[in-house]
Amino acid sequence: MPRLLNERIILYRIHAGDTNAFAAVYDAYSEGIYRFIYLKVPTVQDAEDLTAETFLKVWHHLKEDKKIKALQAFLYQVARNVVVDFYRRRGTVILESLDDHEVVIADRGDLTLEEKMALKDELATAEAALRQLKDAYREVIVLHYLNELSLKEIGRIIGKSPGATRVLLHRALKAVKAILAEP
Repeated sequence: MPRLLNERIILYRIHAGDTNAFAAVYDAYSEGIYRFIYLKVPTVQDAEDLTAETFLKVWHHLKEDKKIKALQAFLYQVARNVVVDFYRRRGTVILESLDDHEVVIADRGDLTLEEKMALKDELATAEAALRQLKDAYREVIVLHYLNELSLKEIGRIIGKSPGATRVLLHRALKAVKAILAEP
């Protein structure tokens, strides 16, 4: 509940004209929104552009003094719509191969070079599996496991009850396991 209270305070500050409040929103949510978009689009550049577009749309929405009940859910809904618009403008869905993406691993001194390479391979395999999933499955996995949102929060974003969201997440995990089990 404290996060929701904090969101309401930030929204109040934004409506009152405090531009630093929107910067706080960007700082708090930009990484999660980027990750959410990244697995839906073909390139890193597209993900960066669409993340910026998402925050620009939210900024304009707030500047028009339109009310938002749940800021985080609204941000993800806007991000979903921005991705849909992106594909509508393109007219096709094209995914790059993983070889064109660089998997970034944080500089951890506790890992040997071999461990870092193994981790990089595992991340590439996980990303490839996620890219093979249908969009709804990929979305719930990213929101729950990467962005660490609760089933209730995810349900608010995708317009489903927490129970339906739990079932969707279960099916998504089952689909990932099937993809990873393929030879």
